[in-house]
Amino acid sequence: MSAASVQGAGHGTATALAIDVRGLTKRYSGRAVVDDVSLQVRSGRICGFLGPNGSGKTTTIRMLCGLLTPDAGEGNCLGFDLRTQANEIRRQVGYMTQKFGLYEDLSIRQNLDFVARLYEIADRRGAVDRTLERLGLAERQHQLAGALSGGWKQRLALAACLMHEPRLLLLDEPTAGVDPKARRDFWDEIHSLAAQGITVLVSTHYMDEAERCHELCYIAYGKTLARGTEAQIIEEAGLVVWAVQGADVATLVEPLKAAEGVLSVAAFGSSLHVAGRDAAQIERAIAPYRDRPGLRWARTDANLEDVFISLIATAQDNFASSDPKRAQKTSRRSA
Repeated sequence: MSAASVQGAGHGTATALAIDVRGLTKRYSGRAVVDDVSLQVRSGRICGFLGPNGSGKTTTIRMLCGLLTPDAGEGNCLGFDLRTQANEIRRQVGYMTQKFGLYEDLSIRQNLDFVARLYEIADRRGAVDRTLERLGLAERQHQLAGALSGGWKQRLALAACLMHEPRLLLLDEPTAGVDPKARRDFWDEIHSLAAQGITVLVSTHYMDEAERCHELCYIAYGKTLARGTEAQIIEEAGLVVWAVQGADVATLVEPLKAAEGVLSVAAFGSSLHVAGRDAAQIERAIAPYRDRPGLRWARTDANLEDVFISLIATAQDNFASSDPKRAQKTSRRSA
């Protein structure tokens, strides 16, 4: 079946939800690396997929695009059944992996032509030409992929993902290791694609990128900890946050982390955010330092980083000891 005919079939089964999966679970050696994850993303939306390293993001993405079969769970991706129609899903998804996956000894044009052959795209030359222009690669089309900087490799990888005109992009930490301008240009392109109706699920560790997403899903140790818009997640976290500024705030980090009721202590330049859910406990934790000379304390609003660090502090490591005390220590160290 050609890519064009598959695309037509997909549109016939499309719904308002580009991703609609429930209870996704994947185990390795008896350990659940993805544990009962559910995710719904509407068409044309950008969903930020966040979580610490090893949280199950990549495994989830691979199940969504049909590269892995879940051990449990069900649902649809682009209107196709996750279990029985994986081939159809792969035809309409653009998957950008963490590691650059194209041929470094081929030129930009040769790589795109190769991808066009894989997808049996009619008028390959025209498709390659349009993609080169679309991503600003035309002037570099004869440059070897291996000679490109990180930002240009990223742009080439995105171009390869778009060759077959997918309806869903799954981007696994696409901006890791690229400079700020390349990241900004990349996100401008992602928003342009979303405006054209393409759905995007993008994993990232950058909070400024998370803030550019329409909605967010945060997982840790294989479990979903938070879902919703930025405002919804911050509100539902119910955090009480104190900010402290001063020359010696670094000396407060460890004692405050160890204090009862403190879920996170995060540095922001020359200030610290101390967060928890119980206002009285937080005030008792900071009380010994409130009158220290040179420190300025003030209540402040929680931000996404406060929320996510606090979430990981309370999460159960799926590879940690079954001893609750050791598991709690492991969670605090990861925060």
